Amino acid sequence: MSKFKSGSSGWARRQTLGKFKWQVKYGAFSVSQSQVELVRRYIRNQEAHHSKVSLEEEFRALLKSHGIEFEEKYLWE
Repeated sequence: MSKFKSGSSGWARRQTLGKFKWQVKYGAFSVSQSQVELVRRYIRNQEAHHSKVSLEEEFRALLKSHGIEFEEKYLWE
């Protein structure tokens, strides 16, 4: 994971003009090629988006929408 984070952090910083940084907790999901532009738009607008929907709310919804079972107590430790 550290190699992934290192490479992706550099790319993300270049794409966001240095505004990107990993949070203490994170999740990684694959994205199909057909959805790449949608994800880029999401990343560009993430700050405004999270002023309306918290990271925690969005992460729970993402897990649920992909049928990933989880225990709340382990998400935010």
